[in-house]
Amino acid sequence: MNRKAENSGTIEVREAHRFDVAALEAFMAREVAGYQGPLGIEQFKGGQSNPTYKLVTPGRSYVLRRKPPGKLLPGAHAVDREYRVIEALGRQGFPVARALALCLDEAVIGTPFYVMEMVEGRIVWEAHFPDVPSADRPLYFDAMNAAIAQLHLIDAQAAGLGDYGKPGNYFERQIGRWSKQYVEDVEAGRVAAMDRLVEWLPQNIPADDDRPSIIHGDFRCDNMIFDPTEPRVIAVLDWELSTLGHPLADFSYHLMMYRMPPGTTAGLSGLDLQRLNIPSEEDYVAAYCRRTGRSGIPDLDFYIAFNMFRLAAILHGIKGRIARGTAASAHAGKMVAGLEALADLAWKQAERAGAR
Repeated sequence: MNRKAENSGTIEVREAHRFDVAALEAFMAREVAGYQGPLGIEQFKGGQSNPTYKLVTPGRSYVLRRKPPGKLLPGAHAVDREYRVIEALGRQGFPVARALALCLDEAVIGTPFYVMEMVEGRIVWEAHFPDVPSADRPLYFDAMNAAIAQLHLIDAQAAGLGDYGKPGNYFERQIGRWSKQYVEDVEAGRVAAMDRLVEWLPQNIPADDDRPSIIHGDFRCDNMIFDPTEPRVIAVLDWELSTLGHPLADFSYHLMMYRMPPGTTAGLSGLDLQRLNIPSEEDYVAAYCRRTGRSGIPDLDFYIAFNMFRLAAILHGIKGRIARGTAASAHAGKMVAGLEALADLAWKQAERAGAR
């Protein structure tokens, strides 16, 4: 699967995701400072959960993210949370697209949405950074590492996000949430390794003595925009899964790239990292620990097993949306084809952590 070709660029707005353009134009003229039409609308190919659009005017472009139409699981697709976090993080100097306007009135385009600036740069779809010169790859990895460390060091209270998530018991709550969503989404079916993980994970949660941090929830190279020419992250995208939570859950999710195969996801497993001039997993962990003042990460295998389970649960949810006809992306079916393999890989991490 060519992830760059599948996800890059825009297409004509899909039939199921069309809306009243005149109503949006009126909203933009009223709520977005400096807006001047006429307005053209395209849909980004990617965006598995919340349909994402490019709004084009003669002077500049914008991005619109909306809750998808149709039957949805309770609490999902909370675009108001996305808007809130990028607005707050922008004030803290963290690299995000500038939040411009939020609309919760479903009468405008049919579902709630928000508008943000269009950040021009490069998106890297594969974790081995194939289009980057070999000598520069360590710099790009260091830029990702610095960005996630910066996020975890932000004071949530000072950022106005002290109530952005529940304090404490992060893994217990997350395992419960994703297990419940997995079990209740009967239209997506059952997966044997997921059933084993649903049982094993809550019984093996490490002691939690970390202060909750703002966490992204889907921190991958393809959810970042890099400067067009420099190894620098200029915007982190897709904050739908963000919350207050355990920073090591967030970092180990990002670290999964070292244990995931390339292809369906941005993975490095099986590649010759030394030949590619990519830092080792051990060195990457050490860099994050230096930046965040840690001596190391005990229980790393548990954290990665949890995150692979969580990612598998997300794919399981996409499979359910396909069954219900609400999947936002045209290639969602290709993504969920790897669900069982991912669940099996998650169980292997659990075995590394002592599961039998």
